[in-house]
Amino acid sequence: MQHFNTDDIQGLSKLYRLNLINSITGYKSANMIGTKSNSGEENVAIFSSITHLGSNPPLLHFTLRPNTVPRDTYKNIKENYFFTVNHVSLGQIDQAHHTSAKYDENISEFDQTQLESEYRLDWHAPFVKGSPICLGCRYLNEYEIKENGCVLIIAAIEHVFVEDQLLQADGWVKLESGEVVAINGLDGYALPQLQKRLEYARPNDIIKKP
Repeated sequence: MQHFNTDDIQGLSKLYRLNLINSITGYKSANMIGTKSNSGEENVAIFSSITHLGSNPPLLHFTLRPNTVPRDTYKNIKENYFFTVNHVSLGQIDQAHHTSAKYDENISEFDQTQLESEYRLDWHAPFVKGSPICLGCRYLNEYEIKENGCVLIIAAIEHVFVEDQLLQADGWVKLESGEVVAINGLDGYALPQLQKRLEYARPNDIIKKP
């Protein structure tokens, strides 16, 4: 087994360190965030930091890198508070990944890829057509992470769209049925396969060591 201490990590090349630290924490969600400026420019960008925060009320959070350079997603969200979260499916990988390219503010990633924007329920921000799960979210708050300058965004989930075949009778969403992918590191995409669902864990309800 390989071992890296703090000094070893700091001595690595930038690319090796990025790949190592971004992949050692395991698989992450693959989502595209859709926004639109008040002047009408659409934006869509891939994120791997979107995480469930609470169910009542329904909340999520995600992390933005330091605002030392223009961040169109952040700017648009702060202008009007609206954005969408769209799961990446197997057939969308190449197009979704390309949204990480740096385009000028007036250039929409929808115009540079085969991804199509779609509007629902008069929601200001665009959804991604064909995504198996889409969320309409509203910005609530943000917190600066002092240790590295990143920004943690807290948002309310106000609309949920789930393809019929994913939604189970008890409300659980079977992502596998929508070929929803996950991200390993910065550029590795994987298609998880469900192994089993388990009941709520209770004390002493498991086979112990002899």
